[in-house]
Amino acid sequence: MTTQLRFDGRVAIITGGGGGLGRAYARLLASRGAHVVVNDVDHKNDAGATPAAAVAAEIADLGGSAVAHDGSIAEPGAGEAVVRTALDAFGRVDIVVNNAGIVRDRSFLKMSDQEVREVFEVHLHGAIGLTRAAWGVLRERGYGRVVLTTSVAGLWGNMGQANYSTAKAGLVGLARTLAIEGARYGIQVNAVSPGAATSMTAAMLPEELHEKMSPDRVAPLVAYLCHESCGLTGEILFAAAGRYARDLIIETAGWEKPDATVEDIAAHLPEILDTSSWTVPAQAIQLPQN
Repeated sequence: MTTQLRFDGRVAIITGGGGGLGRAYARLLASRGAHVVVNDVDHKNDAGATPAAAVAAEIADLGGSAVAHDGSIAEPGAGEAVVRTALDAFGRVDIVVNNAGIVRDRSFLKMSDQEVREVFEVHLHGAIGLTRAAWGVLRERGYGRVVLTTSVAGLWGNMGQANYSTAKAGLVGLARTLAIEGARYGIQVNAVSPGAATSMTAAMLPEELHEKMSPDRVAPLVAYLCHESCGLTGEILFAAAGRYARDLIIETAGWEKPDATVEDIAAHLPEILDTSSWTVPAQAIQLPQN
């Protein structure tokens, strides 16, 4: 019998945890012993509960441990406030899952500055703010698991999502850099590219795919990335509808000529683009550490 991977005593922060993917992550981690801080926007439902409070109550009803933090992760100081909630409630932070997200889809020419700014503030600035607020705590403990959420749009592009795809691509760069910086402190940082039917995506997916693309089918991968036994860092992993895969940024073997001309580039383009031989660079450039 396989030993169950558990999170007893660990404390996890999950943004956007009031529904969809975040709720699935929160419920799964809590069911395996984690104390969970559920963060989401401060919008009350018909029963007068915020999304985060509703999920925290669900977890408590199932015998788990969770507290809610109400407020958009995009607000100034939100990251510090969420980390403080975790420390006040549970005395530590071990896991940070940056999941909160919004969309403001529009063709590039018609996209407003506000639509760009709002998406960046949630996806990119919110993730940076929370992770930076938690980073010192994780470094001091010499342990951490951080998950950042990218997207197929960020990796491959998507019509009408220039703001969203740019923010999601930025999170890949953040994950790769923090994986390098965190290695000496026992902090592992990975990116997940999830596909699921949520309030943000359900309208774009056919009804028959909603059950197949349940957030619950993404949650096991994210939970694994959060576990102490996980040895991965700096990876991009895809999860949707029960399929799990590794996404790669590669560099082809290419073609070399120090004094190449424009015409040389044109003539040797097939060799430059040839993917029959490639590597996965560990990082951009080895620089002296301060």
